[in-house]
Amino acid sequence: MFGSLRVRNYRLYASGQVVSLVGLWMQRVAQDWLVLELSDGSPVALGIAAALQFAPTLFLSLWAGVLADRMDKRKLLLVLETGLGLCALTLGLLDVTGVVQLWHVYLLCLLLGAVSAVETPVRQSFVVEMVGRDQLTNAVALNAMTFNLARMVGPAVAGVMIIFVGTGWVFLINAISFLGVLSGLLMMRVAELHRGDPVPREKGQLREGLRYVRKRADLVILLFLVFFISTFGLNFYVTLAVLARNTFGGDADAYGLLSTMLAVGTLAGATLAAKRSANGKPRLRLLIIGALAFGVLEIVAGVLPTMWLTGVALIPLGIAMMTFTTTANATVQLAVSPAMRGRVMGLYMLVFLGGNPIGGPVMGWLAEHFTARAPLVVGGAVSILAAVVGGIVLARRGGLTLPTHRLGLRRRARA
Repeated sequence: MFGSLRVRNYRLYASGQVVSLVGLWMQRVAQDWLVLELSDGSPVALGIAAALQFAPTLFLSLWAGVLADRMDKRKLLLVLETGLGLCALTLGLLDVTGVVQLWHVYLLCLLLGAVSAVETPVRQSFVVEMVGRDQLTNAVALNAMTFNLARMVGPAVAGVMIIFVGTGWVFLINAISFLGVLSGLLMMRVAELHRGDPVPREKGQLREGLRYVRKRADLVILLFLVFFISTFGLNFYVTLAVLARNTFGGDADAYGLLSTMLAVGTLAGATLAAKRSANGKPRLRLLIIGALAFGVLEIVAGVLPTMWLTGVALIPLGIAMMTFTTTANATVQLAVSPAMRGRVMGLYMLVFLGGNPIGGPVMGWLAEHFTARAPLVVGGAVSILAAVVGGIVLARRGGLTLPTHRLGLRRRARA
């Protein structure tokens, strides 16, 4: 279950991520709350902030995938993580000095999104270089465990801190937390990385990556599922803050509670994914089941009458969400040629995050003109529809198992 942690470079990376991701989730809660305070509780303003943060993905993630295939990923990550820390530091200083305005937050969301759009595909494709192909599925699951452990701790801490010291200090703590991941990258043993030959700089490499994916029906359907579920289903950054404040009449601690309950589920889901990784490669069948369960549970969470019942429903919802997302991530990375991994992960992150400039404002509009529950119900319905369509197409093509003959993977010896 924790096989990847035997690799020293991955241990350093994971240790730094624990610190940095707690700070990241603290910032997400503080940023959402700051936007609501500066905009008089407007869900549309929250949707705009989310759209600005994710919009650069539309323009930069594919190019970032080309960079990941060409360049030293560790050195590139050192630069990008520093940029993310500086964005948090700037927002924190503006906030604690009392000069922050809504347009400041919007601008920094855009800058943060631009750096993240490049950093995410590079970081995702760097995982296999740390642990090798045999441990990749396990490492992806452990990354998700780390991410969701931070998601459970960070919002709860942020909710308390916002009440006692304000949002600005939360941003400053996040800026300091980036020292953890930078230290881990600097301390790695470069000779122990599983690096392939860098792709030489040539014209048309981006188009080459797109053609590669277009010829793979399994990847096209997977990316179709990821786009619709992430754009319309994974809308919690808009929904939970509005539910806590406008529907249940809560404060920042209520938002932190709902975020933490979701994180309990996602942590459990990531833990189950890590256990499943010992059984071999991920399967597309599990991807479809996870997507269907997620859609159903999201609708259930959207119609429950009280905050506590909604919080309890967020736990199995989180498990289904992580079943889907970890399976999708590992499937993509294992199913592609190493020379194409950066570009394919750039496309993956484009469809995973690039729909947020559409989904964020749409879900904010639904919450403002109908009810804060509407984004959950609509997102769940879209997720179910996407899973049904994807499952039918895969079943007709006989493609509900990952085509391992294309991967060149060694089969695990059975005792």
